Amino acid sequence: MKKFWRYFDLIRLSAAASLLIGLGDFALLKMGEPIGPVIFSFGLLGVCVLGLNLFTGKCGFLIEDKIKITDLAIILIANLVFGYAIGVIFGITDSSIVGVASGKVAAWSLSWEFFLKSIMCGAIMYLAVELYRRGTKLGILIGVPLFIFCGFQHSIANVITMGVAVEFSWTILLCAAGNFVGALVAWGLCRKNEC
Repeated sequence: MKKFWRYFDLIRLSAAASLLIGLGDFALLKMGEPIGPVIFSFGLLGVCVLGLNLFTGKCGFLIEDKIKITDLAIILIANLVFGYAIGVIFGITDSSIVGVASGKVAAWSLSWEFFLKSIMCGAIMYLAVELYRRGTKLGILIGVPLFIFCGFQHSIANVITMGVAVEFSWTILLCAAGNFVGALVAWGLCRKNEC
């Protein structure tokens, strides 16, 4: 029974993280640039302050925090499932964002460029959370708009956008892999250089 509640909490906190990122993505789809990327910061800030489970916020700490790979996989799956469902709800709530979301999904491709953009987003996400852990929210408040303005790819935001469009793209797996690699590379560089 104890194991059940541990997994229940893991999934519950992942669902809550998906909701917060979903709110940020909704703002981005609704408002566009330059306001949307700034408002999107609310999502990651809420995840960090509330201690929620966001794949892109956790994968860079896999080694440091001794996170079980199975737990990280559950977090990713829960973020993707709940994120997509939240996106569908947002699309039903406001049909004006569906076209914007569809255009974004159509622009994604299984390419090296997309993968590299995912790696860069993963690195920024790790650095934003690490800076938060070290006592400053500036990493989040600057890092989130940075990855959006640069066109980098965030797997959980992307799956929410897919939900809004009620579409699916296999780019989500490439994006999650890139986010994972980018976060671990940033962690390795920072640990090695004691930044």
